[in-house]
Amino acid sequence: MATPDTIVAIATAAGPAGVGIVRLSGPRAAAIADAVCGPLPPVRQARHVRFRGADGEVLDDGLVLRFAAPASFTGEDVVEFQGHGSPVLLTALVARCVALGARAARPGEFSERAFLNGKLDLAQAEAVADLIGASSLAAARAARRSLEGAFSRRVEALAEALTALRVWIEAAIDFPEEEIDFLADAELLRRRAAVAQDCRALLADAERGRRLVDGLHAVIVGAPNAGKSSLLNVVAGHDRAIVTEIAGTTRDVLREAVSLGGVGLTLVDTAGLRESDDPVEREGIRRAHREVGKADLVLAVVDESAPDPQALADALREAATVLWVHTKIDLAGAPARTEWIDGVRHVWLSARTGEGLDLLAAALAEHAGQGDAQAGTFSARARHVEALRDTSAHVDAAGARLAEGHGELAAEELRLAQDALGGITGRVSSDALLGRVFASFCIGK
Repeated sequence: MATPDTIVAIATAAGPAGVGIVRLSGPRAAAIADAVCGPLPPVRQARHVRFRGADGEVLDDGLVLRFAAPASFTGEDVVEFQGHGSPVLLTALVARCVALGARAARPGEFSERAFLNGKLDLAQAEAVADLIGASSLAAARAARRSLEGAFSRRVEALAEALTALRVWIEAAIDFPEEEIDFLADAELLRRRAAVAQDCRALLADAERGRRLVDGLHAVIVGAPNAGKSSLLNVVAGHDRAIVTEIAGTTRDVLREAVSLGGVGLTLVDTAGLRESDDPVEREGIRRAHREVGKADLVLAVVDESAPDPQALADALREAATVLWVHTKIDLAGAPARTEWIDGVRHVWLSARTGEGLDLLAAALAEHAGQGDAQAGTFSARARHVEALRDTSAHVDAAGARLAEGHGELAAEELRLAQDALGGITGRVSSDALLGRVFASFCIGK
């Protein structure tokens, strides 16, 4: 394996009044740093130094620290310059390091090297970017848990359980002459069912974690003039959608990124659901149904002053989680409140007065995994969720093959489940996957 080159990048820049950090990582990090600021301090000790250009002129002054391999973030020799936060000074310092033989780092390359050197698995490396990009305290805490290995440990435990199942099944396949049908053993079937349940539980937690990272994708649906656009406007804090007394004003899908109660939210307003002869309105209704199919949460809006929820309930029979929002309580003379009816949450509010919006915010926060009950939520990404769905599907298929007595096919399904699961932490990964993951990181991480 070729000796890796030394990379450099601005790790953080806090502006002229703050601190800026330039980070070097690689075999020549210490030699390059020595040429910039003179003799380095002992490992993990800070020293005040002057950073000098090629002509010996002082570029800046600040602190220098060094970390020796393998006890560093990347697992390589690392040096950090901590100077003033001026982008001009930091750029000059990076240019000086490049002139001395370093290479400008690619986006995410520091975290990529940490992964390749076994300091982090892939899920932990992604949690670094999630922590930096967190839009709420709950999201930051979830990313911190993933960085500390909470998600990875559960993935590894599930992988070990899958391995044990494969060993059992393949051992039974290797001894077909035995009179006992090992594939029909009640304990084997129980363990397979337990693995399937663990997989579903991890998938549910990963979906909550993904919503914390990406925000909720919530789609507003309802009959014309139910108050959908008014709800969008009051949550967005400005007149994003046109509101009139004319039914069918909204013809297309409107999207707005908002924050409500600390929840990152992509709110989608749609055309009113009804029968229509207007081809433009019919297209808007078709798009509304398409958005419902992609939603994390459907906000089913009902005009409390003239409710007709049954038709809407019929239209949402195949929808994901539905939160019923009863609007116009100021016209109906009803109080703001929240209730669970037949296991489904209902919130009563007024978009015009704002009464009850706090109840909607609380319901959204709970659904996003930011409530107290989800204190252990870890961050996850869409690819993790997809991998766990594939894993779950293969484990279920293995159960079906066992019921049919096809041990070889059951073992193959479990192998595919392990492959899907291994992609989360990087035990099974491709260069293309790694490229996509780390390319989304900022420079210097």
